[in-house]
Amino acid sequence: MQAIKTITGPVSVLDRTDVDTDQIMPKQFLKRVERTGFGEFLFYDWAKQPGWDLPHNPILVTGRNFGCGSSREHAPWGLQDYGFKAVVAPSFADIFASNCTKIGLLPVTLSENEVKALMQADEAEIDLEAQEVRFGDTVARFEIDPETKHRLFNGLDDIALTLAQEDAIAAYEAERERGGWGGGADTTALR
Repeated sequence: MQAIKTITGPVSVLDRTDVDTDQIMPKQFLKRVERTGFGEFLFYDWAKQPGWDLPHNPILVTGRNFGCGSSREHAPWGLQDYGFKAVVAPSFADIFASNCTKIGLLPVTLSENEVKALMQADEAEIDLEAQEVRFGDTVARFEIDPETKHRLFNGLDDIALTLAQEDAIAAYEAERERGGWGGGADTTALR
């Protein structure tokens, strides 16, 4: 997973609320086993409507309750494959936001007014370390769980976090083989 320090660039706007994961990535495209190639199916039904325009920019700004519905990982995969590196909204479904952070897609929660102002901006910069979104003369602060921030800032997915504990895992396994940690308790005193 790529580390996130700052995300800078043009803003794409999807001014809709309660966008669920089936709208983001319809169910007929969930049969794929790779994590790539989903971008072409993003907002599949909406993309057929006249006047639909969602540029491939690094930052998506959208309405409240984004990513509600089912817990499918394919929705964040599609957003990332489309080119988005961050999604800014007043609120997210919890599981959706968690799925985003597991692949290095940054969900940023700002107030309704800040999101509306950002929708009017051409470009923005999201600084993960400072926890700020900067656009025009505005600086909007956002909150993020410290552990999630650490993982994103350092590019650590679940596998990388596990591999960082390789020595402790090896020590545990060696001790377990010797019967030290719950593997072979002495039961002679029970007889």
